[in-house]
Amino acid sequence: MIRIVKVSLGVLLVSGMTAGGYWLGSRKSEGGGQPAAATEVARKVLYYRNPMGLPDTSPIPKRDAMGMDYVLVYEGGVKEQGGKVLDIGLDKVQKLGVTSAAATLREINKTLRVTGRIEIDERRTYTIAPKFEGWVDRLYVNTTGQTVAKGQPLFDVYSPELVSAQRENTLATQGLAALQGADDDAKKSMQRLADASATRLKNWDITDAQIQSGNGRSEVTFRAPVTGIVLEKKAIQGMRFMPGEVLYQIADLSSVWVIAEVPEQNIAQVQPGSRAQVVVDAYPDRAFDGKVNFIYPTLDSATRTVQVRMEVQNPQGLLKPAMFARVEMYAVNQDKVLTVPTSAVIDSGIRQVVLVRLAEGRFEPRTVVIGSRGDDYVEVLSGVAEGEQVVTSANFLIDAESNLKAALGGMSHVHGGSAPQESEQSNPSPSAAHAGQEQQGAAEHAKPAVVGHQGLGTLDSINADGTVSITHGPIKTLGWPGMTMDFTLANPTLASGIKIGSAITFELVERKPGEWVVTRMQAKSGEPSQSQHEGH
Repeated sequence: MIRIVKVSLGVLLVSGMTAGGYWLGSRKSEGGGQPAAATEVARKVLYYRNPMGLPDTSPIPKRDAMGMDYVLVYEGGVKEQGGKVLDIGLDKVQKLGVTSAAATLREINKTLRVTGRIEIDERRTYTIAPKFEGWVDRLYVNTTGQTVAKGQPLFDVYSPELVSAQRENTLATQGLAALQGADDDAKKSMQRLADASATRLKNWDITDAQIQSGNGRSEVTFRAPVTGIVLEKKAIQGMRFMPGEVLYQIADLSSVWVIAEVPEQNIAQVQPGSRAQVVVDAYPDRAFDGKVNFIYPTLDSATRTVQVRMEVQNPQGLLKPAMFARVEMYAVNQDKVLTVPTSAVIDSGIRQVVLVRLAEGRFEPRTVVIGSRGDDYVEVLSGVAEGEQVVTSANFLIDAESNLKAALGGMSHVHGGSAPQESEQSNPSPSAAHAGQEQQGAAEHAKPAVVGHQGLGTLDSINADGTVSITHGPIKTLGWPGMTMDFTLANPTLASGIKIGSAITFELVERKPGEWVVTRMQAKSGEPSQSQHEGH
């Protein structure tokens, strides 16, 4: 009996060793393939980012104030610029409305819009100020603002000093004629006397034609030196005036100045000779052509502007001095430069990026160096070549560098997003959350991130600032729990026709960090409101 037991135990021991060896061999065989799988799954964790897109990161797992887990960011989630080609499905290209234009050589025209005022051309202003003492004997132009023609009489003056000088000149002229037969010394003496009296009258700007005799005394008539309007009239009939006293001021308004205030940062775009157009409120449907003829050399420290002077023809006198004007100046770069549409450039504040369209559905992001900017085009110094197609629309989703990587990664069918979705566990420990998110890495690497996120909720209100308040349920693609939030509408008409309190479906995108924009919203017919939905 004992022998039989021993034999049985031996058989069992051999069987156990055989099974154990088979089990160890199987484990070893499975372990041999593990490093390759681990290489594919395990990726280096860079940091954890805020789930709402705020500029907040953490080296360890954490949650925000709403209890949402921070999102893992892996190394290599999105390749850096240079060599990165994006493969986008044609259906997504059509859905996003992607369009492109070629980089071409052209002149950059920039319109600079500033304010200004109408002023009198200083070169066309004249004053009438007699150089001798006298009295105003008669006025022909007696009102301020009156239009006068060149040569038109303004007033007559009587001056004993002027009469004396004129008679002296007459006597000297007569005496010189009477001394034709006298000796040379007498002639020279009389000639000097005649020249002195004539020079005296000339210095007073008096000619023989101005002197007229009437009522036994000589008077001088002053005439308008130019066609224009009387800006100032101080002459009063019968008044006495002193030498140099201004009696009239006349301005020719057939050409006026426009003084524009150009901001300091734009003054380099203005050059003498630049074309300009001037519009005043009195004639809003009419533009007056002008040309920049002078840039003042000083800067106004209070307004940080530089005055720019333009000359504008005003033959009909429509432009009045002191009118306010709106000025458009056209800065033109005469040399053709390589340009792309302004909408093609994605400016992160640190660098500028364009998307080059290689083929249908294939795009390459490139960093470019930007030169001068125009109204519709911007100069590209490096980064693209002439003839290459650059994306000009659908860039509103990626107008910042942080959104550039997220959006491009979300559109790619080959590479995953830079921010994998967080764990769906409600309250994991930091170590458990870290482990769980690493285990999801490979699956998320193969699954593209979402650019547009779908939500279901209730329209609570339409705010005065154009935003809407929505109580929505959980949005799994963002890891958001149900909450009430305010959103910006991509188009104010999205909320038209939807009653407050209606159940809605909506789509939102992140335009820039922390700013979520609703791009589609419609009432969900036949569905209960959000409050009823949560009650069930």
